[in-house]
Amino acid sequence: MAALAATRFLFLVGDTLSVKKLPKISKTASFHRSAYVLNRFGSTNGPVTLKSLGFKDEDEPTTRFEKDKVRQTVSTLQVIHDQLEEVKNKKVKVKPQAVAFENPVQIESAPFSAKSFSELGLPPLLIEALEREGFSVPTDVQSASIPTIRNNHDVVIQSYTGSGKTLAYVLPILSEVGPLTGSPVNKESGKKTDVEAVIIAPSRELGMQIVREIEKLLGPENKRFVQQLVGGANRSRQEEALRKNKPLIVVGTPGRIAEISSAGKLHTHGCRFLVLDEIDQLLSFNFREDMHRIVEHVGKKPNSGPARNSETAVKKRVERQTIMVSATVPFAVIRAARGWGRDPLLVQAKKVSPLESVSRPPGPVNLSPGPNPSSDLQQSSGVLESLPPSLKHYYCVSRMQHKVDTLRRCVHALDAKTVIVFMNHTRQLKDAVYKLQARGMVAEELHGDLGKLSRSTILKKFKNGEIRVLVTNELSARGLDVSNCDLVVNVDLPTDSVHYAHRAGRTGRLGRKGSVVTICEESEVFVVKKLQRQLGVGFQCCEFVEGKLVIQEEK
Repeated sequence: MAALAATRFLFLVGDTLSVKKLPKISKTASFHRSAYVLNRFGSTNGPVTLKSLGFKDEDEPTTRFEKDKVRQTVSTLQVIHDQLEEVKNKKVKVKPQAVAFENPVQIESAPFSAKSFSELGLPPLLIEALEREGFSVPTDVQSASIPTIRNNHDVVIQSYTGSGKTLAYVLPILSEVGPLTGSPVNKESGKKTDVEAVIIAPSRELGMQIVREIEKLLGPENKRFVQQLVGGANRSRQEEALRKNKPLIVVGTPGRIAEISSAGKLHTHGCRFLVLDEIDQLLSFNFREDMHRIVEHVGKKPNSGPARNSETAVKKRVERQTIMVSATVPFAVIRAARGWGRDPLLVQAKKVSPLESVSRPPGPVNLSPGPNPSSDLQQSSGVLESLPPSLKHYYCVSRMQHKVDTLRRCVHALDAKTVIVFMNHTRQLKDAVYKLQARGMVAEELHGDLGKLSRSTILKKFKNGEIRVLVTNELSARGLDVSNCDLVVNVDLPTDSVHYAHRAGRTGRLGRKGSVVTICEESEVFVVKKLQRQLGVGFQCCEFVEGKLVIQEEK
């Protein structure tokens, strides 16, 4: 064990320490000015700083933290490799630096708190397109994600719904792919035929929304550079558009992407970017076979091996860059990121951490009766970050047969103009819409049994304000972007805290105010209490009396 530790130590530090001398050194002795031996060092990984991510110029020294674990029966050796400055004669100068290992690093300075997109190094043409669409200041997650992706790191982006995650990965892609890069190569569409970016979404609605965001930035004259490949649409027309337009960016659902790829009509082996939006949904059993094909055939898979050194970090990657996105990051996402990416980083608002720092990410809440404090503590730390910070949460007790009437009174009491209502069963959903319409409220239903044209028409009317109440199921819990939605109502309880977070994220988007009301029966109150503990937010008990919301004191 001593020889193994010495070998790894020499590999990382580059000292000339003799292996024979290793057993004679105590726990507190110093091996090198940049390395210390720590007894029983915790499993928490060191934080990642700006320099360790490669945000400095190529000529500047690069800070890296290397770790090496040697398992022993009693203790663990941890070697910490501090700042290195390379010179032409290959010698190393070490600058000692105090480092805190207890928590992921919180960075308040640029680029994680950028005041403009120009600070993030985006091309001028792309910045002009952003200003044209009214985007001037990046959100926190965009400030953290864009430089990290542009420095060739595989990432898992986690932030609450409505925080701007789509642009967080679209902008670094458009800075390298397409006409907004300013490169003449990208403008010569006749010579550029390979797909360079593939974006996968679990639903048609989310896929179409991503395409619209990209098309707005590209402008009408460059819309052909992005192609939509979603299920429910005519496959022959999509294949013809691929052949004719030769898009650089493809956005689609797993089934249709895998289907066209299998037919040999979609060539993605030279792809540079693979984006998996709502990755926790893409890992479900229904998508397993399609996702396997996509991961195997899109771009060159990253090689396994040691972490990149400072020289390779600044070079353009040969293999594909994998980007995973979700409001919640269960353990399955961590496992997939480690298998599909290379040294992936967890990117959150003002925070970038090694993926290994997440020992056991939050999963779905166990809604079985009885308290479970340890589980609650574990869940709240991660799921809370998936909730918009400006939301107010309420719950109202009602009998099953009175829930729709309670919903109607809730909408009037809060004077909500744009309302999304969630139910779990399609048949009950239809009945609720009928009762609301009978009482003079403009309401429509949205679910998977409707055709593509009907769904598109209803969504368009809802976003334009022609429909006040949209009653739907989990179909719209992800990807439905209605910026002016001011109220979400759960007529049926979500199955877990993750689903609650995605439902609640339909309102309070991009810092706006919003309310979430959960209508439950007396026997379901314990479930609401469980969600409250797991999410780490307060749920106020309320009722609706004479057109007003009245807060009740809980027993």
